[in-house]
Amino acid sequence: MIGTRRSRLALWQTEHVAARLRAQYPDVEITLQTLVTQGDRLLDTPLPALGGKGVFTADLETALRTGQIDLAVHSLKDLPTELSEEFAIGAVLERGSPYDALLSRDGQGLMALPVGATVGTSSPRRVAQVKAARPDLFTSSLRGNVPTRIEKLRRPGGPYDAIVLAVAGLERLGLRNDITETLPPEVMLPAPGQGALAVQCRAGDRAVQEMLERIDHPDSRRATAAERAFLRRLDAGCHLPVAALGVVEGESMVLLGRVCSADGRRVIDVRAAGPVRDAEALGHDLAGQALERGAAELLAAAEGAVAR
Repeated sequence: MIGTRRSRLALWQTEHVAARLRAQYPDVEITLQTLVTQGDRLLDTPLPALGGKGVFTADLETALRTGQIDLAVHSLKDLPTELSEEFAIGAVLERGSPYDALLSRDGQGLMALPVGATVGTSSPRRVAQVKAARPDLFTSSLRGNVPTRIEKLRRPGGPYDAIVLAVAGLERLGLRNDITETLPPEVMLPAPGQGALAVQCRAGDRAVQEMLERIDHPDSRRATAAERAFLRRLDAGCHLPVAALGVVEGESMVLLGRVCSADGRRVIDVRAAGPVRDAEALGHDLAGQALERGAAELLAAAEGAVAR
């Protein structure tokens, strides 16, 4: 039994995992169980106010813990970096695009939006980077599933001139044609784990872990492990403006990291390269570079802004 959220995107992602497992194990019955998470129930509350970490995953973990489900499929960027010892990430599937997309009402890219335009997003990471690139723009909270967010953008007289969404989610829903501009990493570095799907299971369930090994994608696991190690050492979650991207090139990896002030006025960019076998150490060391350059101060101030 695989647990999933009820949104179109979550169902697509879970069906994708189920199809991969069925291809490997045609004699195993694989069924889906939908659940509603805290993040789905409180759609009028900005994500940072909910605490960020675990709002889309805690209810799935409860179902996993109690045996209601055997697997849980998550967008890896939503999964907290500190997992309980009772759980394991059994597989990270081959990653889709890690990048962010701008969708605008009038077909203008980020740098062409008029002064004073409003960009919709509930992500502090996206807010900070939009403001860093265009301090003359406004941002406004935007919640809901992907089609709902696009409908809010297109609504006549609506509050948004543009919105920012993940490219991978749009592609998975067949909505790539809605993208006005794919934002380059020098403008919008993605969230750690963005574009990757994680399959979570019980740590003691060795039979399930062995099944999941057949659909694991090593390069995607290593790249996202480095990104999540960067996030973990900074003790930051999706409610703080932290970004990272690992790019695997053969046996080597390049890891980019970014920490911003909430208003985008200060940006700390760091870069490291090393063997893929040292992915987590690379992320840990890169976070050390960011801390040496004042990242802790920026994150403490951003945390205070969220608390207010």
